[in-house]
Amino acid sequence: MKLFSKNESKPYFFLLGITLLLVIFGLVMVASASSVDSLRQTDSAYNVFARQGIYALIGLGLMFVISRLPVSLIRALAPTAFFATVGLQLATVIFGEDINGNRNWLALGPITLQPSEFLKLGLILATAAIIANNYQNRTQIRPWVVPIVFLAISLLLVAGFGRDVGTGIVIAVLGVGMFVLGGMRWPQLLTLVSAGSVFAIAAIMTSSSRSARFQAWLFPDGADPMGVRWQYEHGTWALAAGGLFGSGLGKSKLKWSWIPEVENDFIFAIIGEELGMIGAFGVIALFIALAVTFMVMVHKNQDPFQMLVIGGVMTWIIMQAFINISVVLGALPVLGVPLPLISAGGSSLIATLGAIGIVLALERHRHAQQQSSKKLVRK
Repeated sequence: MKLFSKNESKPYFFLLGITLLLVIFGLVMVASASSVDSLRQTDSAYNVFARQGIYALIGLGLMFVISRLPVSLIRALAPTAFFATVGLQLATVIFGEDINGNRNWLALGPITLQPSEFLKLGLILATAAIIANNYQNRTQIRPWVVPIVFLAISLLLVAGFGRDVGTGIVIAVLGVGMFVLGGMRWPQLLTLVSAGSVFAIAAIMTSSSRSARFQAWLFPDGADPMGVRWQYEHGTWALAAGGLFGSGLGKSKLKWSWIPEVENDFIFAIIGEELGMIGAFGVIALFIALAVTFMVMVHKNQDPFQMLVIGGVMTWIIMQAFINISVVLGALPVLGVPLPLISAGGSSLIATLGAIGIVLALERHRHAQQQSSKKLVRK
């Protein structure tokens, strides 16, 4: 099998290149950010990095295999992907483990799986397939009922039973993003968003830990008996300490047990401390380039299913990056959302690379069809 053929377009190579850059950069930063905690817990400074490297190899291999799949197969498997990932997420309700207050993990021998990361992709595929099948009737209410039910089930399992509000917000945002791309009418969309907002507020107010996080964010000078501002405050110190050029790769001081989840949710703080404002803006620039590449693919694609899948993956990755960076900057409360392709975590990395593999497959298909059409015109 050839690594590349004439079916790959410029956007294909842009997406592949940016993805590889982010993964490699992420491995470097995970090695730096996790070294202290890893040494303390396992007597090896590179234990977390080695594990993340294995996840990266698995994810990249999966991405390449998926990028070669025919679009017809991807579309045919869309419902199966959703129900399979819903089944895994449902298993967390019964057999799941609690980690940092969230019950969204399955223990599988020596590894732990976070099904909600794969549920995002299953939801995107199923929603795209349903909307595409009813694309001519998208101005009516009936075609949107099943996608809304699928979104509600996902949110109930992840944010309700699993108590993972951060991932729930990402799922809600990607769902709404796909509804906008699919052509849902604004009155219906505003009604859906309003109803979702009411449930979100209720979920926050009925949980002491969630309420404490939001109160600490809204009233930063108020009392903080649960110490929820600790992570954000020390993350801010790390960013401030980096200045313009940073303290140097591997020279962070705040990673010495001052920031919880430093290689996961708050890795952007270490990027800012060690690589400075230039490094932080460089990461943001890569995500902007990723967003532009996705948008070009969406614009070029005329097939509703393919356009919606690409748009859904774009919304997921870019909005999750926006939420993660905003949390570190203090613009949002601490939500426990990883930085895509960079933060440590096997489920997040493998699921994201799998999603990008699907986008690459769709772009190869579109470009191949375009090339075939040009040949026919010439004849």
